[in-house]
Amino acid sequence: MENLKLENALDTVGRWLHSAARDQLTAWPRRGPLLHWLIFTGVTIFAFVLLWYYGLIQQMIVSDRTHISSLIVLLYIGASLHCLWRTIIISREDDAARQTAKLVAADPRHLAFDATSVGSELPSGLITSHIRNLATKAGLNGGLRLDQTLLLRGLAGQLRGSNHFGSFASDTLMKLGLLGTIVGFIMMLAPIAGLDADNRGALKSSMTLMSDGMAVAMYTTLAGLVGSILVKIQYYMLDDATSRLFNFAVGVTEVHVVSALERKSGGTDDRRV
Repeated sequence: MENLKLENALDTVGRWLHSAARDQLTAWPRRGPLLHWLIFTGVTIFAFVLLWYYGLIQQMIVSDRTHISSLIVLLYIGASLHCLWRTIIISREDDAARQTAKLVAADPRHLAFDATSVGSELPSGLITSHIRNLATKAGLNGGLRLDQTLLLRGLAGQLRGSNHFGSFASDTLMKLGLLGTIVGFIMMLAPIAGLDADNRGALKSSMTLMSDGMAVAMYTTLAGLVGSILVKIQYYMLDDATSRLFNFAVGVTEVHVVSALERKSGGTDDRRV
């Protein structure tokens, strides 16, 4: 008897663990954009800590008298924080979109022609707002075929938001690196104009200035290139997540929402708006 109870208890625990694991696997894609950003940023921070431990970051800061490298680092941190903010927004929208898709697919009664009632039980988000606009348009269409092309363009713009800031930030970091290169070469070549070959003291001082200018050129170029590449990678992942979310929204609205609204309004003909 006790063995039977133990087997039942183990079976119950096994089903619970299986259900929990399945829920976790289901929830994983919804957290994908944020997890990818955290993994990438974690690796970047680890590399930065290693460079700091071996003194390379301190050497760059001390050698760059123009402080352009430090400015590049600050701009990179700002761009990364902006990318994090946008990634969190896209992750939340993706979560809300999947919940909305499940509710709409399970019960089309979530769709109505009244803009104040449609989506009242759906999670708030841009996809729900898009469905509300579709429902309102279907109610005002008078039985005509529902075309969501213009609404999808607006949804794409809303989802994209300020993602274009990534291109601006990456280009700015690259240009700052090139600016540091030019400034470094100017610092390196300036002492040559008044160089006196017979004055060993002046020659030694000129060589020191040339070395400083070369350090500025190299460090700023390196910082600009690395920062630009890392920012591009972050915003590439963000743009990819945004595109996948938009494609998911198009599939859900075309398959479940538009067909249900046209069926309710009787718009099964091929007439255009």
